[in-house]
Amino acid sequence: MIKKHYKKILIVAALITVGILLDLAGLLDAEKMLNLVRGYADQWWLVLILILLQIILFTFALAGSSFLWIVAPLYPPAMATFILAAGGTLGGVTAYLFSKRLTDDWIEKIENSRTYKLLHKQDNFFALFALRVFPAFPHSLVNYSSGILKVKLSHFIPAAILGISIKSYIYARVIYNATTSVSVEDLLNISTYGPLILLSLFTLAGVFISYKFSKADK
Repeated sequence: MIKKHYKKILIVAALITVGILLDLAGLLDAEKMLNLVRGYADQWWLVLILILLQIILFTFALAGSSFLWIVAPLYPPAMATFILAAGGTLGGVTAYLFSKRLTDDWIEKIENSRTYKLLHKQDNFFALFALRVFPAFPHSLVNYSSGILKVKLSHFIPAAILGISIKSYIYARVIYNATTSVSVEDLLNISTYGPLILLSLFTLAGVFISYKFSKADK
């Protein structure tokens, strides 16, 4: 039991170290990273590196979503969507698997989140999709909550692919088509995030109605 406790402490220390090293390398600064890779956008291997870096960040609940600001200015919306969806989905799966290694304190925080409580009641594709597509929703909560609850991967993976793809395409198109620099405020324009919120809310409403009907049938 003691060995297991120390093992988890070492994991937390490793997470902190990874975060510090990535920050020192400039990989957590989207602007620095964009300037670094801009000259290699035509190289096929850059796509693999961008996906791999997202996987690493999402696995350790770091700022994987910040890669939107690196990928979207470099590639057309369809290609940017592929890169972001691949990194987000694969990173989600590795975070899902990694969640079993979390310390008790981290697990307790996740279990107290609304995301965990929703997924605890509704382990299905639609609940996961609604959370994925909602603007600015933390993917790490979805990943780790799903792992702790052992949500079915047959629900988890398709919801991640579809939800992240839809959201990424909408944001990537805004950034790529901008003639001037885009800020967070531009992405927070109601015309950009409004459809995502409606899609998420309609999906959650469907989940809620289905849940009520299933309870009434019992």
